[in-house]
Amino acid sequence: MSARLCGVVLALATVLAGPACGDEKPYAGVACARPVDDFFKDEVWAKVGAQKCLTCHKKGGDAEESKFVLQDPAKSQGRERDDALKHNRDAFVRMAERKEKDQSRLLLKVRGDLRHGGEEVFKADSAGYQILAKFVTRLSVAPAPPTLDPKAPPFFDGVVMAEPRRLLRRVTLSLAGRLPTDAELRATERDGMKAIPAILDAVMKEDAFYDRLREGFNDIFLTVGLSDNAETATLSYEHFEKSRLWYQKHDLSAIKDEKERRQAGYKLANDYRKALLGEPMKMIEHIVRNDRPFTEIVTGDYIMVSPYTARGYGIFEQVKAQFKNPDDPFEYVPVTLKALAGRNKSENQDSATGFYPHAGLLSTFQYLARYPTTETNRNRLRARMYYQHFLGVDVLELAARVSDAAAAQAKFKVPTMEAAECVVCHKTLDPVASLFQDYWRFDANFSLYGKRKGGWFKDMFAAGFEGEDLPANQRWRALAWLGDRTANDPRFAVAMVEHAYYLLTGRKVLLPPKDLDDPLFAAKYRAYHEQRRQVETIAGRFAKANFNFKVAIQEWVASDFYRVDGLAMSPRDPKRRAELDDVGLVRMLSPEQMERKVGAIFGQRWNRLEGELAKLYGGIDSQEVTERASDPSGAIGAIQRILSNDVACKNVARDFARPAPDRKLFPGIEPDVLPGSDDGDKKIRAAIVHLHERILGRHDKPDSAEVDRTFKLFADVLADAKEQKGFDKHEAYSCRQGVAGDDPHYTVRAWRAVVTYLLRRQEFLYE
Repeated sequence: MSARLCGVVLALATVLAGPACGDEKPYAGVACARPVDDFFKDEVWAKVGAQKCLTCHKKGGDAEESKFVLQDPAKSQGRERDDALKHNRDAFVRMAERKEKDQSRLLLKVRGDLRHGGEEVFKADSAGYQILAKFVTRLSVAPAPPTLDPKAPPFFDGVVMAEPRRLLRRVTLSLAGRLPTDAELRATERDGMKAIPAILDAVMKEDAFYDRLREGFNDIFLTVGLSDNAETATLSYEHFEKSRLWYQKHDLSAIKDEKERRQAGYKLANDYRKALLGEPMKMIEHIVRNDRPFTEIVTGDYIMVSPYTARGYGIFEQVKAQFKNPDDPFEYVPVTLKALAGRNKSENQDSATGFYPHAGLLSTFQYLARYPTTETNRNRLRARMYYQHFLGVDVLELAARVSDAAAAQAKFKVPTMEAAECVVCHKTLDPVASLFQDYWRFDANFSLYGKRKGGWFKDMFAAGFEGEDLPANQRWRALAWLGDRTANDPRFAVAMVEHAYYLLTGRKVLLPPKDLDDPLFAAKYRAYHEQRRQVETIAGRFAKANFNFKVAIQEWVASDFYRVDGLAMSPRDPKRRAELDDVGLVRMLSPEQMERKVGAIFGQRWNRLEGELAKLYGGIDSQEVTERASDPSGAIGAIQRILSNDVACKNVARDFARPAPDRKLFPGIEPDVLPGSDDGDKKIRAAIVHLHERILGRHDKPDSAEVDRTFKLFADVLADAKEQKGFDKHEAYSCRQGVAGDDPHYTVRAWRAVVTYLLRRQEFLYE
């Protein structure tokens, strides 16, 4: 990690500890620090601090007047206990890092070599002293990455890669929400992997791909998750007073029925709000669809507007000729806004060109509103999210430790500019925060643009980026200035390639392991190293291709990391298992993906994984729930069972009612085919092979163990029915779906059981 990048790390437990990390939610840990490490808790504190130091170095103890005062974690629970451990670790760190004659004061004190009320505590050869010595060493010596074994087998040795047609199904379902076409299947059968790039090119021209693209990037930027109505959260009263509520005055007099007119008014407002929230992701779509450099997400000199949002900005008359349908609320075109004009001239936006200084997503009203600022936060949340979104730097993850906020405040007038442990972070973070200074929340009227009354804070480092100060003549376009530098920063390409990985896999890239005492550390580091090498390789090709985002997608799909389909044999070595723990696509489908998959396989979606049920199934609302569930809960398992029952119920009888050539599930079999004869068994097995391929993506042979298992289920259901006396000759009423529902042999219900079983399989529920 470079010193400059490390400077991004937040040591915000100094002044303004909580808010400086971001006011959107309290950080789950202590201030912005990493949780207390196990070595301190299990070794230093348990074996030394609690046993030898706490007796005197606590409130009420003999050393309560010293600067080394500890807390007793045993007297508290939960968060308070964690806070006490954190306090104690910080105290040990401060003492360990202070030097006398190039030696740690902590070690000198316990040896009795410095004035110490407790005199000698440990001899230099004692176990307690060795624990403290190791603690001091761990603080002062940056761990070198482990040396990779040059004799180790290839990283993907023993890993099975998806064959072309299986990879094709994975790509079309993931990126376009559909099954492969017959032509695509023939191409892969003929040309193998060589056919995939051309097919992928075509997939990335489909509208469904752009739906998925917007969905995936909203998982990252969360710009649809505003807590207020979109028009009031993004379009300020100060600058859009006459236009932002245009729908309230829209003429609906042509609708005579009062109830219908009221409903039309609600729809008008809802469509307008949805269109406003959709603008940032539509910018991403515009860039990718038109093969524009992806750097435009930080440099683009435009926003995307629809006929409805153009009315909100007050520019509809100027741009309406650009729309194919000026009544379509969700048709978007790129537009450059003029500089904002306030109700008072003092609130007019500074601009050397007369236009709004756009900087891609950075300057969109939705992004600024989604990550707001306060008097205490001072745009630090925006700076933190900027580093995370556009340079791939998670400042909270990087923060290794922080010092005592109270001590820093007592010693320094402005700790963030004077205390060394604060300056190293704030000197990088605060200049970026200061670049947002003209996008401020002020007085009684919420506005995303406006200078802070009284001027910008003097106790923050001046606006700039990575050691470069913002020139005075660039102040009016500060975010565009930042965007220019971001586009030229090598970390930008890497971060975008990491976003592409998330889009395809639903997982974030690996972080380097931290626990040097972990016996699997070297294995985990090798996994991180291999993936990091792939990320950087793709980032280089992405940048060389003029930042065409489709190239990043293509490169990942062709990579071994995406093509992994399983292991030839489960490795017995725990180190090898740790190396391969995160390869391949083993993730639970999101609610949106599940709906698309059901629609692709059965011809109609379930249409129930929406709203609250979608969140219960692990989805997000981009506001309160911002992380998708990666593992199933009890509730998710229950929903999966409901889905399998309901989807099978709605589709089996309906499919049999269609002419055989039009059937999706049972094109080669009729309900009167029973097991027990060679011909009947052959047809049933062929039907099962088709279902396995369509629903699970498996390519099983008719005599395979998997087909045997499904065949037995089908036969056993029929056998159970025969034991019943006078079973109903019709399918269950709720499952007839408007068709006759005749089922004299009980086969329709047996096939429904088979489909229900397949819908509960991992191959269907996971990717």
